[in-house]
Amino acid sequence: MVFFLNQMINGLTVGAVYALVALGYTMVYGVMRLINFAHGEFFMIGSYLGYTTLVMVLADSGLPLWLMLLIATAASTVGVAILGVSVEQVAYRPLRKSGRLAAVVSALGVSQFLQNAAMLVWGARYQAYPPWSAPEATWRVASVNISFMQVLIMAVSLLLMVGLYMFVQRTTAGTAIRATAIDHDTARLMGINVDHVIRLIFIIGPALGAIAGVLLGLYYRQIHFSVGWSYGLKAFTAAILGGIGNIPGAMLGGLLLGILEMLGAGYISAAWKDVMVFLILILLLIFRPTGLLGERVAEKV
Repeated sequence: MVFFLNQMINGLTVGAVYALVALGYTMVYGVMRLINFAHGEFFMIGSYLGYTTLVMVLADSGLPLWLMLLIATAASTVGVAILGVSVEQVAYRPLRKSGRLAAVVSALGVSQFLQNAAMLVWGARYQAYPPWSAPEATWRVASVNISFMQVLIMAVSLLLMVGLYMFVQRTTAGTAIRATAIDHDTARLMGINVDHVIRLIFIIGPALGAIAGVLLGLYYRQIHFSVGWSYGLKAFTAAILGGIGNIPGAMLGGLLLGILEMLGAGYISAAWKDVMVFLILILLLIFRPTGLLGERVAEKV
């Protein structure tokens, strides 16, 4: 039972990261019907920007650790949000009326471009977050070990996920996002600037991915330019698991995928955990292609 509970905690920690990245996929798909395969690279670059800020800018600043982490996360978030808007302007907007296939191919091209650009800038070797950047406090609750970073990741992820849901459901900008997701032309007739809405989701989605990237770097310490592709695919699986285009579905899918992956690694084999993720994807596409909570679709009346 103790081993099971430890794996559950590990699964919720990793699943919270998947959920944050999956939210970017599901927001873009909900508004544009586009699978943004470059989204995993936003996550990866966010992790590198956080690392660079900590190691090259703040290492000798003498600031408190919490403030350094806050500054590094903010710098990463702003940098990746700017990158997200730039990618939308350059790679996606010119193809908006060219059909989905052209946009998907463009997304794959952007993914490869960003991955190789990161390799050239930061090198092909693993980079490591400094050991002082992540507190190592650990608590023992009912024979289960819970680290400070696990609590931090789950708490930050939960706050961001709930905050995003409330933003989309309760604000004027959120109403514009939901209206644009239903129908672009009708939204324009209602006075909504669709271009601004799309720009907004390319700020929010990459920003959430950047925060997830920094949290992952602090948790595992080591980062690599290929991590965006692997985590991006898993987050995409999580989005499908919950229901692509469905924000609560992305949250649920990420947490469930993390739990299933850690339980599989613990009880079957760690070498097979990635195989299990994509086996889940295949089975889901066969038996429930709309996901657990269903794909978000417009209501017809």
